[in-house]
Amino acid sequence: MTPKHPSESLAIHTDLVLPSETNHINNLFGGELLSRMDRAASISAQRHSRNIAVTASVNHVAFTKPILLGSVVTIEAKVSRAFNTSMEVYIDVWVEDRLSGEKSKANEAIYTFVAVDQNGKPVVIPPIIPETAIEKERFEGALRRKQLSLLLAGKMKPSEATELKALFD
Repeated sequence: MTPKHPSESLAIHTDLVLPSETNHINNLFGGELLSRMDRAASISAQRHSRNIAVTASVNHVAFTKPILLGSVVTIEAKVSRAFNTSMEVYIDVWVEDRLSGEKSKANEAIYTFVAVDQNGKPVVIPPIIPETAIEKERFEGALRRKQLSLLLAGKMKPSEATELKALFD
């Protein structure tokens, strides 16, 4: 199977924050942002696998900056690492200042997707070859994140978590 680059899976979603999507202090609801991120990540996973991709887990979400009513929000999602049938999708969320046009990072998240066929059976996907420094950093960390997730879910023993041994020694 021919490896792919993370850039081939890039999905970008830009939208405006409307009044019905905010809480009582005019910040975008966290659940609304999670939904938008899930859609962008799903497209990214499908672009990489060229199959149906279903959300397996939301591994990490960091809400670091409030997103205000009327803000322009851009979500960028791309596959950071592919395993056998699953893939990690890293998501960056940017907010654009209405006056200056300057973008600042408001959020990031890591989702896991599994590629499946029309019957819902997992299918093998191509590996990833990272190109940029940040792609390489995210690629390297993905195996540690996967092993930690499996360990916390009770699906892996600490002795099997080869990438996490330094944490347990």
